[in-house]
Amino acid sequence: DIAEKRLPQDGRISLRIAGRPVDVRVSTLPSGYGERVVLRLLDRQAGRLDLGALGVEPATRARFAALIREPHGILLITGPTGSGKTTSLYALLTELNDRKRNILTVEDPIEYFLDGIGQTQVNPKIDLDFARGLRAILRQDPDVVMIGRSA
Repeated sequence: DIAEKRLPQDGRISLRIAGRPVDVRVSTLPSGYGERVVLRLLDRQAGRLDLGALGVEPATRARFAALIREPHGILLITGPTGSGKTTSLYALLTELNDRKRNILTVEDPIEYFLDGIGQTQVNPKIDLDFARGLRAILRQDPDVVMIGRSA
């Protein structure tokens, strides 16, 4: 709502820049001096990178490959905003995506759309929060679950 200046807001727009598809994430925050705006440019093709293309050393890639192929467990990827958490997670999911595994995600927001992976966007306006989304995907017989949260 472009007229609402009293509440923080988030949005997204898709553009083509130099022939490449780019998502622009917009975040606004009211302040004493007026509205603050931050734009994040997300190259949609970056979501299709593998760990090698991200500059991960071969020994670390081998360790990640072994970890993600364990039959059970949890892998946490943490870091500050813009550090590559989501890109790294998507690279790992892409590595696992052999079209035989049922890979499901709950995200806020979905930063890149990945073929063959069931991605669910959190939406508080319709009471779809992380807890509800997670309960729902656990009933879908997932082989791999990814929870991606920005904030």
